[in-house]
Amino acid sequence: MVEPASGAEPADAAGDAAEVLDRPLPEGVRRRVVALVSDAFGGLTVADLPAQLRQYARFTPTRRAKFAGNAMATAVESDPVFRGRVAEKFREAQADLASALESGAPPAAADPLDVAAAAYVLRPAGWVKLVAAAGEEAQRADAERVDEEARREMERLREELAHVRELQRTGADQVRAELDAARKEAESLQRKLRSALSDVKRGDAALRKINSEVDGIRAEAAAQVTTAESETRRLKSRLAEVESALETSRRATREGRSIEDMRLRLLLDTVLDAAAGLRRELALPPVSTRPADTVEAVEPGRMTPKDIAARALSETDPALLDQLLALPQAHLVVDGYNVTKTGYPTMPLEKQRLRLLGGLSMLAAQTGAEMTCVFDGAELAAPVLLAPPRGVRVLFSKAGVTADELIRQLVRAEPAGRPVVVVSTDREVADGVAKAGARPVASALLLKRLSRVS
Repeated sequence: MVEPASGAEPADAAGDAAEVLDRPLPEGVRRRVVALVSDAFGGLTVADLPAQLRQYARFTPTRRAKFAGNAMATAVESDPVFRGRVAEKFREAQADLASALESGAPPAAADPLDVAAAAYVLRPAGWVKLVAAAGEEAQRADAERVDEEARREMERLREELAHVRELQRTGADQVRAELDAARKEAESLQRKLRSALSDVKRGDAALRKINSEVDGIRAEAAAQVTTAESETRRLKSRLAEVESALETSRRATREGRSIEDMRLRLLLDTVLDAAAGLRRELALPPVSTRPADTVEAVEPGRMTPKDIAARALSETDPALLDQLLALPQAHLVVDGYNVTKTGYPTMPLEKQRLRLLGGLSMLAAQTGAEMTCVFDGAELAAPVLLAPPRGVRVLFSKAGVTADELIRQLVRAEPAGRPVVVVSTDREVADGVAKAGARPVASALLLKRLSRVS
C-alpha cells in the first residue's frame, strides 16, 4: 500500500489541474469528508499534520469533527500533501472501495455520499463528476423525502377536514336543541338574578351601617390603646429612672468610702514621698541658720537674681518634663490624638496610636511615673483591639463624651496636692485642668522628650 500512495501525490496534482469543482462541496459530502479526515488522524503523527490542525491531534474523532471541521475541510482542499496522507489512510481502512474508485467502477450498492467523499479525498479520474452526482442524488433524495412528507401531511389534513364536516352535520341539530334549552335557562337565571340583586342592595345598605358602627368602635378602641401605651411607656421610663437612681445610690453607698479612702491614702503617700525625697535632697545638717540669713540679698561673689532667672527651664525644654515626672507620685495624662496629630498627622490613626504608646511605655520605664493616655472614642469606626503597653493606661472616651471631658474627669478624680501633668495643646483643656490643680504642658514638649527616648 505504500507504493501506490507515494505515486498518488503527482496523480492528485495532475487531477487537481485537470478537474476542479465549479460549485461548493455539497453539505452531505463535506460532512463525510470531515469524518474521513477525523478518522485518519489516529494513524498520523503530529509532524504529519498541517500546523493549523496539530492542536486537535489529541481530540477524539467526534470532538475533532465538531470543533475542527472547517479547518480539516480547508486543509484537505488546499494541502495536496496532507490530502495524500489522508488518502493513504483511507486506502488502508477501506481498500475495496478505494480500489473500485481508482479503477473507475464504484460499487453500485455503496452510499453515494460515501463514494463522493472517498473520490474527493482520493481524486481519481472523474472525481468531480462523482462529487456532483452525489450532490444531485442527495438533493433528489431530500426533495423526494419532502414530497413524501407533504403528501402524508395533505392526506392527514383531508381526513381531518372530512371528520370536521361530518361533526358539523351531525352536531347542528344538537346545537339548536342545546341553544333553546340554554335560552330558557338564561331567562330563568335572569329572573333569579334580578331577585338576588334586590337582596344584595338591601344587604349592602345593612353592611354599610354595620361598617360605620364598627369603624367608630375601632377608632375609639385605637385611641384608648394609644393612651394606654403612652402611659405604659411613661411609667416604664419612670421606673427605669427610679431603678437607675436606686442602683446609683446603692453603688455610691458601697463605694463612696472606699474611693475617699483611696484618694486620702494616695495623697498621704504623695506627701510622705515628697517629704522623704525632700529629706534626701536637702540632707539638712543640724539647724544653724539665723533669721538674718533668710533675708534675700546678693552676697559678694554670688549670682545676681538676673543670673538665677536665666537658669530657669524654658516651657519647650524636655528637661522641664523630666523635672515634673520626677515629683513624688506624679501622674502624666496625655491627650492622645492631640499629640499624634501634632507630631505625625499623615499616619493612619492606628499607627499614630501605636507609635505614641510605644514612646510612652519607654518613658514610663525610665521615670516610673503613672501614665494615662486618652483617645477620643468618636474617631473609632469599630471597637479597638489593643493590648496596652506596660506601664501605660489606655482609655477611650464613651459615646457622647469627648476626650477633653474625660481628661478633666481624670484630673478631678485625683486628690488635691498630687502632682498631675496634662499634655495637650488645646487651650481649653489646658485652662480647665489648670483650674483643677494640674500642670498643663504643650504636646510639642512631650514629642521632643519622646524623640530622646527613641
